[in-house]
Amino acid sequence: MSDFYEILGVEKGASKDEIKSAFRKKARTLHPDVNKAPDAEAKFKELGKAYETLMDDNKRATYDRYGEDGLKNAGFNTGGPFDGGFGDLNDIFNSFFGGFGGFGFGGGRQDPNAPQVGDDLRADVEITFEEAVFGVNKEVKFDHLELCPECGGTGAEKGSKPITCPTCGGSGQVQTVARTPLGAFTQISPCPDCHGTGQKISNPCKVCKGYGKIEKEKKIEIKIPAGVDNHSKIRVSGEGDAGSNGGRAGDLYVVLHVKPSDYYTRDGADVYTKLEISPAQAALGDEIVVKTLDGEQKVQIHAGIQNGNTIKIRNAGVPILSRPSQRGDHIIVVTVKIPTKLSEQERNLYKQLYELKSEKKESLMDKVKGVFQ
Repeated sequence: MSDFYEILGVEKGASKDEIKSAFRKKARTLHPDVNKAPDAEAKFKELGKAYETLMDDNKRATYDRYGEDGLKNAGFNTGGPFDGGFGDLNDIFNSFFGGFGGFGFGGGRQDPNAPQVGDDLRADVEITFEEAVFGVNKEVKFDHLELCPECGGTGAEKGSKPITCPTCGGSGQVQTVARTPLGAFTQISPCPDCHGTGQKISNPCKVCKGYGKIEKEKKIEIKIPAGVDNHSKIRVSGEGDAGSNGGRAGDLYVVLHVKPSDYYTRDGADVYTKLEISPAQAALGDEIVVKTLDGEQKVQIHAGIQNGNTIKIRNAGVPILSRPSQRGDHIIVVTVKIPTKLSEQERNLYKQLYELKSEKKESLMDKVKGVFQ
Protein backbone atom coordinates (compact mmCIF):
# COMPACT_ATOMS: atom_id res chain seq x y z
CA MET A 1 0.00 0.00 0.00
CA SER A 2 1.14 3.57 -0.68
CA ASP A 3 2.55 5.77 2.08
CA PHE A 4 0.79 9.10 1.54
CA TYR A 5 3.27 11.01 3.70
CA GLU A 6 6.19 9.60 1.71
CA ILE A 7 4.47 10.43 -1.61
CA LEU A 8 4.14 14.09 -0.56
CA GLY A 9 7.55 14.14 1.10
CA VAL A 10 6.31 15.34 4.50
CA GLU A 11 6.54 14.09 8.07
CA LYS A 12 3.58 12.32 9.68
CA GLY A 13 2.86 15.32 11.92
CA ALA A 14 2.98 17.83 9.04
CA SER A 15 0.55 20.76 9.16
CA LYS A 16 -1.98 21.46 6.41
CA ASP A 17 0.14 24.38 5.17
CA GLU A 18 3.16 22.07 4.86
CA ILE A 19 1.08 19.48 3.01
CA LYS A 20 -0.31 22.15 0.66
CA SER A 21 3.17 23.51 -0.04
CA ALA A 22 4.53 20.03 -0.73
CA PHE A 23 1.69 19.32 -3.15
CA ARG A 24 2.32 22.57 -5.06
CA LYS A 25 5.99 21.74 -5.57
CA LYS A 26 5.46 18.15 -6.66
CA ALA A 27 2.43 18.88 -8.86
CA ARG A 28 4.50 21.24 -11.02
CA THR A 29 7.03 18.51 -11.76
CA LEU A 30 4.74 15.45 -12.03
CA HIS A 31 1.83 16.77 -14.12
CA PRO A 32 1.80 14.91 -17.49
CA ASP A 33 1.67 18.24 -19.35
CA VAL A 34 5.16 18.89 -18.01
CA ASN A 35 6.58 15.45 -17.18
CA LYS A 36 6.67 13.07 -20.14
CA ALA A 37 7.82 10.02 -18.14
CA PRO A 38 5.61 6.93 -18.74
CA ASP A 39 4.61 6.76 -15.06
CA ALA A 40 4.01 10.51 -14.60
CA GLU A 41 0.24 10.25 -14.83
CA ALA A 42 0.05 7.41 -12.28
CA LYS A 43 2.35 9.27 -9.89
CA PHE A 44 0.33 12.47 -10.28
CA LYS A 45 -2.89 10.64 -9.43
CA GLU A 46 -1.24 9.13 -6.34
CA LEU A 47 -0.08 12.61 -5.35
CA GLY A 48 -3.65 13.92 -5.63
CA LYS A 49 -5.01 11.00 -3.61
CA ALA A 50 -2.43 11.59 -0.86
CA TYR A 51 -3.19 15.33 -0.75
CA GLU A 52 -6.96 14.84 -0.65
CA THR A 53 -6.69 12.30 2.18
CA LEU A 54 -4.28 14.22 4.42
CA MET A 55 -6.11 17.54 4.03
CA ASP A 56 -9.37 15.97 5.30
CA ASP A 57 -9.29 15.57 9.10
CA ASN A 58 -11.63 12.55 9.14
CA LYS A 59 -9.86 10.76 6.30
CA ARG A 60 -6.44 11.52 7.78
CA ALA A 61 -7.40 10.16 11.22
CA THR A 62 -8.74 6.96 9.64
CA TYR A 63 -5.67 6.60 7.40
CA ASP A 64 -3.24 7.16 10.29
CA ARG A 65 -4.92 4.42 12.31
CA TYR A 66 -5.92 1.82 9.73
CA GLY A 67 -4.11 2.67 6.50
CA GLU A 68 -5.60 2.83 3.00
CA ASP A 69 -7.69 -0.33 3.56
CA GLY A 70 -9.29 1.40 6.54
CA LEU A 71 -10.43 4.26 4.27
CA LYS A 72 -12.16 1.77 1.97
CA ASN A 73 -13.79 -0.08 4.87
CA ALA A 74 -15.03 3.20 6.33
CA GLY A 75 -16.82 3.98 3.06
CA PHE A 76 -14.55 6.82 1.89
CA ASN A 77 -14.02 7.29 -1.84
CA THR A 78 -10.37 6.29 -2.32
CA GLY A 79 -10.17 7.01 -6.05
CA GLY A 80 -8.65 10.46 -5.51
CA PRO A 81 -9.59 13.77 -7.18
CA PHE A 82 -7.99 12.81 -10.51
CA ASP A 83 -9.47 9.32 -10.85
CA GLY A 84 -11.48 10.43 -13.87
CA GLY A 85 -8.72 12.53 -15.45
CA PHE A 86 -7.52 16.09 -14.91
CA GLY A 87 -7.18 19.37 -16.73
CA ASP A 88 -4.17 21.64 -17.06
CA LEU A 89 -2.28 22.85 -14.02
CA ASN A 90 -4.07 26.19 -13.87
CA ASP A 91 -7.40 24.34 -13.60
CA ILE A 92 -6.03 22.19 -10.80
CA PHE A 93 -4.49 25.03 -8.82
CA ASN A 94 -7.62 27.15 -9.28
CA SER A 95 -9.67 24.27 -7.89
CA PHE A 96 -7.36 23.44 -5.02
CA PHE A 97 -5.94 26.81 -3.97
CA GLY A 98 -8.05 29.51 -5.63
CA GLY A 99 -5.46 30.33 -8.29
CA PHE A 100 -1.81 29.69 -9.05
CA GLY A 101 -0.98 32.00 -11.91
CA GLY A 102 2.35 33.01 -13.36
CA PHE A 103 3.74 29.61 -14.26
CA GLY A 104 2.60 29.38 -17.86
CA PHE A 105 0.80 26.02 -17.67
CA GLY A 106 -2.05 26.64 -20.10
CA GLY A 107 -4.79 29.22 -20.18
CA GLY A 108 -6.95 27.88 -17.35
CA ARG A 109 -10.03 27.49 -19.60
CA GLN A 110 -11.66 24.10 -19.90
CA ASP A 111 -12.57 22.87 -23.35
CA PRO A 112 -16.37 22.30 -23.36
CA ASN A 113 -15.87 19.47 -25.85
CA ALA A 114 -13.30 17.67 -23.71
CA PRO A 115 -14.34 14.29 -22.28
CA GLN A 116 -16.44 14.72 -19.13
CA VAL A 117 -17.04 12.04 -16.51
CA GLY A 118 -20.70 11.15 -15.86
CA ASP A 119 -22.40 11.82 -12.54
CA ASP A 120 -22.17 9.35 -9.67
CA LEU A 121 -25.42 7.78 -8.47
CA ARG A 122 -26.69 6.31 -5.21
CA ALA A 123 -28.88 3.28 -4.59
CA ASP A 124 -30.16 2.14 -1.19
CA VAL A 125 -30.45 -1.58 -0.43
CA GLU A 126 -31.95 -3.20 2.65
CA ILE A 127 -30.47 -6.47 3.94
CA THR A 128 -31.05 -8.67 6.97
CA PHE A 129 -28.70 -8.91 9.94
CA GLU A 130 -27.60 -12.40 8.86
CA GLU A 131 -26.95 -11.24 5.27
CA ALA A 132 -24.71 -8.48 6.62
CA VAL A 133 -22.81 -11.03 8.71
CA PHE A 134 -22.25 -13.70 6.07
CA GLY A 135 -22.50 -11.72 2.83
CA VAL A 136 -25.01 -12.13 0.01
CA ASN A 137 -25.59 -11.42 -3.68
CA LYS A 138 -28.30 -8.80 -4.21
CA GLU A 139 -30.08 -7.43 -7.24
CA VAL A 140 -30.00 -3.63 -7.38
CA LYS A 141 -32.49 -1.70 -9.49
CA PHE A 142 -31.81 1.95 -10.39
CA ASP A 143 -32.34 4.57 -13.09
CA HIS A 144 -29.37 6.05 -14.90
CA LEU A 145 -28.51 7.95 -18.06
CA GLU A 146 -27.19 5.93 -20.98
CA LEU A 147 -25.86 7.13 -24.31
CA CYS A 148 -28.70 7.37 -26.79
CA PRO A 149 -28.61 4.21 -28.95
CA GLU A 150 -30.02 6.13 -31.92
CA CYS A 151 -27.41 8.88 -32.19
CA GLY A 152 -24.56 7.33 -30.17
CA GLY A 153 -24.51 10.26 -27.80
CA THR A 154 -24.02 13.05 -30.36
CA GLY A 155 -27.57 14.41 -29.99
CA ALA A 156 -27.80 14.80 -33.76
CA GLU A 157 -30.09 12.97 -36.17
CA LYS A 158 -28.50 10.02 -37.98
CA GLY A 159 -26.59 11.22 -41.02
CA SER A 160 -25.85 14.57 -39.44
CA LYS A 161 -23.52 15.79 -36.74
CA PRO A 162 -23.11 18.78 -34.44
CA ILE A 163 -21.32 21.80 -35.86
CA THR A 164 -18.96 24.20 -34.12
CA CYS A 165 -20.88 27.10 -32.64
CA PRO A 166 -20.23 30.14 -34.91
CA THR A 167 -20.81 32.57 -32.05
CA CYS A 168 -18.09 31.33 -29.69
CA GLY A 169 -15.97 29.36 -32.15
CA GLY A 170 -16.42 26.20 -30.10
CA SER A 171 -15.03 27.63 -26.86
CA GLY A 172 -18.42 27.70 -25.11
CA GLN A 173 -17.65 31.18 -23.82
CA VAL A 174 -17.98 34.73 -25.06
CA GLN A 175 -15.91 37.69 -23.96
CA THR A 176 -17.27 41.18 -23.58
CA VAL A 177 -15.40 44.35 -22.71
CA ALA A 178 -17.09 47.02 -20.61
CA ARG A 179 -15.53 50.46 -20.44
CA THR A 180 -15.98 52.41 -17.21
CA PRO A 181 -14.41 55.53 -15.70
CA LEU A 182 -12.10 53.14 -13.85
CA GLY A 183 -10.90 51.46 -17.05
CA ALA A 184 -11.86 48.54 -19.29
CA PHE A 185 -13.13 45.35 -17.70
CA THR A 186 -13.29 42.02 -19.49
CA GLN A 187 -16.15 39.68 -18.66
CA ILE A 188 -16.30 36.02 -19.72
CA SER A 189 -19.68 34.26 -19.71
CA PRO A 190 -21.26 31.12 -21.23
CA CYS A 191 -22.12 31.48 -24.88
CA PRO A 192 -25.84 32.39 -25.17
CA ASP A 193 -26.13 30.61 -28.53
CA CYS A 194 -24.83 27.14 -27.57
CA HIS A 195 -25.28 27.48 -23.79
CA GLY A 196 -21.63 26.70 -23.14
CA THR A 197 -21.41 23.45 -25.13
CA GLY A 198 -19.36 24.88 -27.98
CA GLN A 199 -21.57 23.05 -30.48
CA LYS A 200 -24.88 23.53 -32.24
CA ILE A 201 -27.22 20.80 -33.46
CA SER A 202 -29.31 21.67 -36.49
CA ASN A 203 -31.18 18.34 -36.65
CA PRO A 204 -31.72 17.01 -33.11
CA CYS A 205 -32.12 13.27 -32.57
CA LYS A 206 -35.79 12.38 -32.25
CA VAL A 207 -35.14 9.77 -29.52
CA CYS A 208 -33.15 11.88 -27.06
CA LYS A 209 -34.34 15.33 -28.31
CA GLY A 210 -30.74 16.38 -28.89
CA TYR A 211 -29.52 15.57 -25.37
CA GLY A 212 -27.42 12.58 -26.39
CA LYS A 213 -28.58 10.49 -23.42
CA ILE A 214 -31.72 8.69 -22.34
CA GLU A 215 -32.88 7.63 -18.89
CA LYS A 216 -33.18 3.89 -18.48
CA GLU A 217 -33.84 1.48 -15.62
CA LYS A 218 -31.09 -1.03 -15.01
CA LYS A 219 -30.72 -4.12 -12.85
CA ILE A 220 -27.36 -5.46 -11.73
CA GLU A 221 -26.30 -8.07 -9.21
CA ILE A 222 -23.72 -7.01 -6.64
CA LYS A 223 -21.74 -9.10 -4.18
CA ILE A 224 -22.11 -7.82 -0.63
CA PRO A 225 -19.10 -9.04 1.37
CA ALA A 226 -19.36 -10.67 4.78
CA GLY A 227 -19.04 -8.26 7.71
CA VAL A 228 -20.63 -5.11 6.29
CA ASP A 229 -22.45 -2.85 8.73
CA ASN A 230 -25.34 -0.43 8.60
CA HIS A 231 -24.67 2.46 6.17
CA SER A 232 -21.67 0.71 4.59
CA LYS A 233 -21.08 1.82 0.99
CA ILE A 234 -20.15 -0.32 -1.99
CA ARG A 235 -18.76 1.40 -5.07
CA VAL A 236 -19.70 -0.12 -8.44
CA SER A 237 -17.42 1.43 -11.02
CA GLY A 238 -18.92 2.65 -14.29
CA GLU A 239 -22.59 2.12 -13.37
CA GLY A 240 -23.44 5.81 -12.89
CA ASP A 241 -24.65 8.23 -15.56
CA ALA A 242 -22.96 8.11 -18.95
CA GLY A 243 -20.17 10.60 -19.57
CA SER A 244 -20.09 13.23 -22.30
CA ASN A 245 -17.76 13.63 -25.30
CA GLY A 246 -16.31 10.17 -24.77
CA GLY A 247 -15.82 10.58 -21.02
CA ARG A 248 -16.25 7.53 -18.82
CA ALA A 249 -19.45 6.83 -16.92
CA GLY A 250 -19.76 7.78 -13.27
CA ASP A 251 -19.96 5.27 -10.43
CA LEU A 252 -22.85 3.78 -8.50
CA TYR A 253 -22.63 3.90 -4.70
CA VAL A 254 -24.80 1.29 -3.01
CA VAL A 255 -25.67 2.28 0.57
CA LEU A 256 -26.61 -0.68 2.79
CA HIS A 257 -29.33 -0.54 5.42
CA VAL A 258 -29.16 -3.49 7.84
CA LYS A 259 -32.37 -4.55 9.57
CA PRO A 260 -31.81 -4.89 13.33
CA SER A 261 -31.96 -8.40 14.77
CA ASP A 262 -34.46 -9.35 17.46
CA TYR A 263 -31.88 -11.63 19.05
CA TYR A 264 -28.41 -10.19 18.41
CA THR A 265 -26.94 -6.79 19.22
CA ARG A 266 -23.81 -5.85 17.26
CA ASP A 267 -20.82 -3.83 18.43
CA GLY A 268 -18.19 -3.76 15.69
CA ALA A 269 -17.27 -7.38 15.01
CA ASP A 270 -18.71 -8.64 18.32
CA VAL A 271 -22.30 -9.77 18.84
CA TYR A 272 -24.16 -9.77 22.14
CA THR A 273 -27.09 -11.89 23.31
CA LYS A 274 -28.93 -12.18 26.64
CA LEU A 275 -29.36 -15.38 28.64
CA GLU A 276 -31.78 -15.77 31.55
CA ILE A 277 -30.96 -18.43 34.16
CA SER A 278 -32.52 -19.42 37.47
CA PRO A 279 -30.94 -18.80 40.88
CA ALA A 280 -30.30 -22.54 41.15
CA GLN A 281 -28.42 -22.59 37.84
CA ALA A 282 -26.40 -19.58 38.95
CA ALA A 283 -25.50 -21.22 42.26
CA LEU A 284 -24.82 -24.75 41.01
CA GLY A 285 -23.69 -24.14 37.43
CA ASP A 286 -25.15 -25.78 34.35
CA GLU A 287 -24.63 -26.62 30.69
CA ILE A 288 -27.04 -24.84 28.34
CA VAL A 289 -27.59 -24.89 24.57
CA VAL A 290 -27.64 -21.37 23.07
CA LYS A 291 -28.28 -20.04 19.57
CA THR A 292 -25.20 -18.63 17.79
CA LEU A 293 -24.54 -17.30 14.28
CA ASP A 294 -23.21 -20.75 13.40
CA GLY A 295 -26.11 -22.72 14.92
CA GLU A 296 -26.80 -24.15 18.35
CA GLN A 297 -23.85 -24.56 20.72
CA LYS A 298 -23.41 -25.77 24.30
CA VAL A 299 -21.99 -23.30 26.83
CA GLN A 300 -20.90 -23.97 30.39
CA ILE A 301 -22.26 -21.82 33.20
CA HIS A 302 -19.80 -21.96 36.07
CA ALA A 303 -21.12 -22.29 39.61
CA GLY A 304 -21.52 -18.96 41.39
CA ILE A 305 -21.99 -16.86 38.26
CA GLN A 306 -23.40 -13.42 39.07
CA ASN A 307 -26.08 -11.32 37.44
CA GLY A 308 -24.50 -9.29 34.61
CA ASN A 309 -21.50 -11.61 34.18
CA THR A 310 -20.63 -12.61 30.62
CA ILE A 311 -19.72 -15.80 28.81
CA LYS A 312 -17.56 -15.39 25.70
CA ILE A 313 -17.57 -17.68 22.67
CA ARG A 314 -14.44 -16.72 20.74
CA ASN A 315 -14.45 -16.32 16.95
CA ALA A 316 -18.22 -16.72 16.76
CA GLY A 317 -19.01 -13.09 15.94
CA VAL A 318 -19.02 -11.09 12.70
CA PRO A 319 -16.24 -11.55 10.08
CA ILE A 320 -13.85 -8.59 10.03
CA LEU A 321 -14.41 -6.81 6.71
CA SER A 322 -10.73 -6.21 5.92
CA ARG A 323 -9.73 -9.69 7.21
CA PRO A 324 -12.70 -12.01 6.49
CA SER A 325 -10.87 -15.07 7.85
CA GLN A 326 -10.99 -13.47 11.32
CA ARG A 327 -14.15 -12.94 13.36
CA GLY A 328 -15.24 -11.14 16.47
CA ASP A 329 -16.66 -12.86 19.55
CA HIS A 330 -20.14 -13.85 20.69
CA ILE A 331 -20.66 -12.42 24.17
CA ILE A 332 -23.51 -13.76 26.30
CA VAL A 333 -24.76 -11.45 29.06
CA VAL A 334 -26.21 -13.48 31.94
CA THR A 335 -29.34 -12.38 33.81
CA VAL A 336 -30.29 -14.25 36.98
CA LYS A 337 -34.09 -14.27 36.97
CA ILE A 338 -35.71 -14.20 40.40
CA PRO A 339 -39.08 -16.03 40.41
CA THR A 340 -42.10 -13.87 41.24
CA LYS A 341 -44.46 -16.79 41.97
CA LEU A 342 -43.51 -19.83 44.05
CA SER A 343 -45.30 -23.11 44.65
CA GLU A 344 -45.65 -24.29 48.25
CA GLN A 345 -42.85 -26.79 47.76
CA GLU A 346 -40.55 -24.14 46.27
CA ARG A 347 -41.37 -21.74 49.11
CA ASN A 348 -40.46 -24.41 51.70
CA LEU A 349 -37.20 -25.18 49.92
CA TYR A 350 -36.22 -21.51 49.79
CA LYS A 351 -37.18 -21.20 53.46
CA GLN A 352 -34.98 -24.16 54.39
CA LEU A 353 -32.10 -22.64 52.43
CA TYR A 354 -32.59 -19.31 54.17
CA GLU A 355 -32.67 -20.94 57.62
CA LEU A 356 -29.59 -22.97 56.79
CA LYS A 357 -27.73 -19.81 55.81
CA SER A 358 -28.92 -18.12 59.01
CA GLU A 359 -27.71 -21.02 61.19
CA LYS A 360 -24.30 -20.94 59.53
CA LYS A 361 -24.09 -17.20 60.09
CA GLU A 362 -24.98 -17.53 63.80
CA SER A 363 -22.49 -20.38 64.23
CA LEU A 364 -19.77 -18.28 62.67
CA MET A 365 -20.57 -15.33 64.94
CA ASP A 366 -20.36 -17.58 68.01
CA LYS A 367 -16.89 -18.77 66.95
CA VAL A 368 -15.74 -15.17 66.46
CA LYS A 369 -17.02 -14.20 69.95
CA GLY A 370 -15.19 -17.18 71.45
CA VAL A 371 -11.88 -15.98 70.04
CA PHE A 372 -12.15 -12.59 71.75
CA GLN A 373 -13.49 -13.84 75.15
